[in-house]
Amino acid sequence: VHGGEGSAEHKRYCHYYKLIFYMVRLMANFRVFVEKQAKFNIEAQQLLTDFKQNLHLTMLAKVRVINLYDLFNISAEEFHRAQNIVFAEAPVDNIYTEIDLSKQTWFAVEPLPGQYDQRADSALQALNLLSINHSNLNLTTGKLIILDGINNDELALIKSYYINPLEIREKNLARLQIEISSANHSVIPQFAGFNQLSPLQLGEFSLKQSLVMSLADLICIQNYFKQQQREPTETEIKVLDTYWSDHCRHTTFETHLTAIDFAPGKYQELFQQAFAKYISSRNFVYAANVQERPITLMDLATIYGKELRKNGLLTDVEFSAEINACSLFVDIEIDGKIETWSVQFKNETHNHPTEIEPYGGASTCVGGAIRDPLSGRSYVYQALRISGAANPLEAIEDTLAGKLAQKKITTKAAQGFSAYGNQIGLATTLVREIYHPGYKAKRMEVGVVVAAAPYANIRREAPVAGDVIILLGGRTGRDGCGGATGSSKEQDVHSAALCSAEVQKGNPVVERKIQRLFRNPQVTRLIKKCNDFGAGGVSVAIGELADGVKINLDKIPTKYHGLTGTELAISESQERMAVVVAAQDAHLFIQKKKKKKKKKL
Repeated sequence: VHGGEGSAEHKRYCHYYKLIFYMVRLMANFRVFVEKQAKFNIEAQQLLTDFKQNLHLTMLAKVRVINLYDLFNISAEEFHRAQNIVFAEAPVDNIYTEIDLSKQTWFAVEPLPGQYDQRADSALQALNLLSINHSNLNLTTGKLIILDGINNDELALIKSYYINPLEIREKNLARLQIEISSANHSVIPQFAGFNQLSPLQLGEFSLKQSLVMSLADLICIQNYFKQQQREPTETEIKVLDTYWSDHCRHTTFETHLTAIDFAPGKYQELFQQAFAKYISSRNFVYAANVQERPITLMDLATIYGKELRKNGLLTDVEFSAEINACSLFVDIEIDGKIETWSVQFKNETHNHPTEIEPYGGASTCVGGAIRDPLSGRSYVYQALRISGAANPLEAIEDTLAGKLAQKKITTKAAQGFSAYGNQIGLATTLVREIYHPGYKAKRMEVGVVVAAAPYANIRREAPVAGDVIILLGGRTGRDGCGGATGSSKEQDVHSAALCSAEVQKGNPVVERKIQRLFRNPQVTRLIKKCNDFGAGGVSVAIGELADGVKINLDKIPTKYHGLTGTELAISESQERMAVVVAAQDAHLFIQKKKKKKKKKL
């Protein structure tokens, strides 16, 4: 210090470091338990009934459900100030800082690390509103379940039934410590020796890397890298596996059908007549080029639409390179004037995600359906939900190996779909669940949405060199890594235990912010092209925007440190959107987004 001990500058530095010392000393970690009062604890009452009926625990007398919050780097004064404002409501909640569990039968659970926790996020936002917003403030949540009248074997049975390992894990209450991920500077691995692998070894490589592409695909990739005279990286293999998955490339529907027979039976004649009509339509649609167009299931599904278009009967359907949702031109009268609107609709299936993690799977089913017309710059007004399940009242003992109980799937999926729709403000006007034994092997979960916007607010232009791609919406995490490939795999009894990273966690509040932003025509008219982040994440969403793009993964906002380049490239974290704007419009678009955020606050 210039001036030496005792100088004014020295005193100023001493005061500064004392202040830092006291701030560090006063910051601490706390845990708070919040329990609904007995007459309001509906969740505990439902669990008691659920455990007694489905697990046949006739001696179970009582269940207590207690939400817990672990707070890190917060002062005692701030913690006490927030207790009855953020974490509890005095008229209906009991709040404790300690619970004696020494003579209790209990277990605690917490969300899997790396997956979005809406309760924790909402609590942090509430703390920020109280001006408790230190840069290193953090919070995690959990649940404590206390049970009366059971033995250790029955406790193990309850835990096995209650804990879905793809969603939650047991929590160690002896620890009050946050898991901190550091920045990951590791080099993306390169698969040395890949080009020299035999077909048999390529098959073993595929199993080891959990790939879904076929052996023929891998041989094709191997030949490419042989020509490039280098070995592929992990990211390149994973991105190709995602792009070439059934989910993204529609491998099954695009398979060339060369030998087609109809088995004898009740519907043989009907199938033959339908196929003959399909061949007739193909000859009309493709004319002289019919031999160049392979017969596929995709062609079979779309041929009649192509026939209608060639006959001039689809003049109200929009055709563009931007495929977000089915879009129709509709003229409507507003205040005595005729306006052309774009009416869009889209359906999404989330059969596999809903089966292994019902709440998250069903919620992101409707969330994903919303994002497609939203990326088309239209506003979603209505939803439909159609699902298929086996008997939800069947005994737990009859659950298929490796599957969740039908009752759990059915009830949790309904909660997930409704929670997302309610939080984003979407009316679901039709809900139908079909019950059939066939859905025991594979559930059906379908979300349908209808949207509309003035067509004058929608700009459709092809990107050109120099345009800018802007990422907006939620941050990127590990949730959803491999979602596209996971839903394309053949499933077996081991699938559920290996698929936790494939399940996305929805954040409807963020998607609602994007909805509000895209209601502004000054924003949407800046957008040349847009794509939502669905299957495949960055690699697919941005890759589909133009013939060639440069992507800087370091610029992607993340939920936490530690993500690898591969995870950044293929993560399917929800509520993200990529928009293409002209370079000169990029600053204006970002300012409009910031203005919307400030206005909301």
